[in-house]
Order: sequence, then structure tokens, then C-alpha cells
Amino acid sequence: MPTVALMWEAKAAPGRAAELLEWARAQELPAAPGRREHYTAPGERVLVITWWEGDYDADVPELPDPAPDMTARPVHRWRFVQV
Repeated sequence: MPTVALMWEAKAAPGRAAELLEWARAQELPAAPGRREHYTAPGERVLVITWWEGDYDADVPELPDPAPDMTARPVHRWRFVQV
């Protein structure tokens, strides 16, 4: 079975990176991914990657958007399929 990876990246509002990371870690999805990892980067960015069984266009749950005041810009999302 192919694997699709969903990447969710947000830039926190100034001084709110730790809060955004905590929020992202606390988000429960309606189904459990095969794997889920959380990352941070300079510029107060938070990245969450989830891996799911399925094709590129598989219907899998994604993390929601946090409250607008928690982020400096809209959330970016990417989808990749393992090759």
C-alpha cells in the first residue's frame, strides 16, 4: 500500500511559538496516522508531518487551523506520496 505524508506548517505570532507547538501536539485527529512528528525551526515556525496508508488523493484527516491570533500568516499545507 502506498504512503501519503501530510505536512502542516505554521509561523507563530511573535512570542507564541511554544504555545503554537503545544496546541499542535494537543490536536487529536479522528483517526490515528501511522506516524506523527513535530518540528520547530527559526522564525517561530512549527511543522507537523503525519503519514497515512493511501494514495496521494486519499481521504485522510488534516490538522485544523489554529486561532488566527496565534499565527503570523495562514497555515501552509503540502501533500506528498512515497516513491
